[in-house]
Amino acid sequence: MDRLDWIHVGFQADCIIGTFSEERTESQPLVVNVSIGLSTRSAGSHQRLDETVDYLSASGQVKFLLIACRFRLMETAAEAVASYLLAPPALGERRAQIDRVVVEMQKPRAMAPPATARLVIDRTGPLACARVEEKEFGTVDIIFETTEWGIYRLNIAPGKRIPLHVHDTMREEELILTEGLVAQGRVLRPGTAFRWPRRAAHEYVNPTQRYQTILCIDSPPFLADDEIDVNGEPAEVRAEHFWPPRGPDGWSRPPGT
Repeated sequence: MDRLDWIHVGFQADCIIGTFSEERTESQPLVVNVSIGLSTRSAGSHQRLDETVDYLSASGQVKFLLIACRFRLMETAAEAVASYLLAPPALGERRAQIDRVVVEMQKPRAMAPPATARLVIDRTGPLACARVEEKEFGTVDIIFETTEWGIYRLNIAPGKRIPLHVHDTMREEELILTEGLVAQGRVLRPGTAFRWPRRAAHEYVNPTQRYQTILCIDSPPFLADDEIDVNGEPAEVRAEHFWPPRGPDGWSRPPGT
């Protein structure tokens, strides 16, 4: 472990975080620094992005978690982020295994200036998923759950689909991690996210020859009875983008270019 290489990413996320009533209704800035420990020797020798961790997508995934989960404590937020990053790569992902993470968080508004407070946790992996469930469409990795929400990875097998469905109870937010998945009638790029309103019909189709993976946040944690299959057309829901798409040369492109 003392010979690890490190990738450092830092950003600010405007999100719901805190226990006081005013913190549950209004976003506030959260300053985040994540240090990812792994071996980059193979990536450096072979010049292959899938043998390391893409810092652009990693920071986008962490930011998505912070916004979607609406954490009450920085301690919970940091633990969830560490658990997610240390989990083995999903079936559809192409990245290296992460061996250690250091997560640092600070709420600038938590104390009156010039006072500051920050949380730093150091976790070592790899960590196994809490459990893996077999589904008709593939598998689900249960990453982290509380009484209020759950973090899941949906791995859709080649040629499989998640049928058109709605939720009456769960608030569901999903981030596309891989290339080639079809939703709402169009091919999605990694980094595309949806915040599905309740009763908004949505579906996923995997027309490719490899697994496709979605990062899913359900609040409350997944309720099987609330996965309600429907007929009709998918709902029109605006997509968000948590990192720019990449062009054929591998460089990032702003959305729409």
